[in-house]
Amino acid sequence: MSHASAPVAASGGARVSQKPTPIAAYTTFRVGGPAASTVVATTRDQLVDAVRNTWRAHDEPLLIGGGSNSLVSDDGFDGTLIRVATSGIERVSADVPEGIVRLRVEAGESWDGLVAHAVEQGWAGIEALSGIPGSCGAAPIQNIGAYGQELESVLVAVDLLDRGTLEVTRVPAAELGLGYRTSTLKRHSGDEPERDAVVLGIEIDLRDNGGQSEPIAYAQLAFSLGVELGERLSVAQVRKTVLALRTSKGMVWDASDPDTWSAGSFFTNPVVAESFARTLPERAPRWPVDSDDDAVTVIPLDEFTGQIQRPAPREAQVKLSAAWLIENAGVHRGFQLPGSHAAISSKHTLALTNRGGASADEIAELARYVQSRVQSEFGVILQPEPVLVGVEI
Repeated sequence: MSHASAPVAASGGARVSQKPTPIAAYTTFRVGGPAASTVVATTRDQLVDAVRNTWRAHDEPLLIGGGSNSLVSDDGFDGTLIRVATSGIERVSADVPEGIVRLRVEAGESWDGLVAHAVEQGWAGIEALSGIPGSCGAAPIQNIGAYGQELESVLVAVDLLDRGTLEVTRVPAAELGLGYRTSTLKRHSGDEPERDAVVLGIEIDLRDNGGQSEPIAYAQLAFSLGVELGERLSVAQVRKTVLALRTSKGMVWDASDPDTWSAGSFFTNPVVAESFARTLPERAPRWPVDSDDDAVTVIPLDEFTGQIQRPAPREAQVKLSAAWLIENAGVHRGFQLPGSHAAISSKHTLALTNRGGASADEIAELARYVQSRVQSEFGVILQPEPVLVGVEI
């Protein structure tokens, strides 16, 4: 791999460097080898130009916003790293229902910065999503969620740069296939996404409840607040409590605390058939998953026979606790493989951390060990949540 020795000019004012840039500097894991070249896009036009130019060169860009959901190989990335540093939060006033605050937000905005702004204004809908690291552009890809709220409940639309057409389009949230930590925009274990596109901005609807939160919908949060499920408090109080809970689990970034040098929850909570869940120990936590029983069946007119067959019953699904499975498979907080610089967080078993000087290979090795222990003990294969670049788990 050869590289130019000095930065070069970029169209539209974006900063471009053809010197090898350590990706570790842009990720909360603090791992990742060099990228062949780097573009820092601070405006939407710069971002669009950078991505289009990379695609036209038949290259695959690596886009990083907050870098909080990526595990990049120690070998680096032999392509263009595009740092999404766009900014802007705009309130939309036209055609917005009464009591609703509609915001258009650029992809590079900090997610927690957006939550802080909303809470300062007294707007509700994302207060329980406080402390989640990363950028707003990454939020719909994962359909981020925590403490009883998900982005899906407030997302109106996204602006996408489409790989096939190279055009910018506004896509309603209903067309993104949003689900538990997934969307049509997400790459699953290295597979191509259903919709190959780059998020340029998001549009969300918040509620002006006079400073009151949305109903509390998560038991642990309700307990910490000292209220019953369904009650409301001030958005400021909810945010403060969520931040305290996340900090106690090492889930709020702190440069001085290696327990936060992670990608947050490394594994998603498994969703399994209820019959399988019954084979697990009774004490294993589980929660029902909403079904699509109310979904409308559409039959083309030329195929309609005058009778509608009742759909075959589908087995109920339940969500398990990945943290409980890990802990009860014998992998405890603070666990390290011999000689490794990667470890399970001392505060939360779902976080894999860099204790200082860890390599991507060491983190991946620990992840595979956790997977094997849980599979051996419970027959469940945990799925990694971060984007894996040049790394296999």
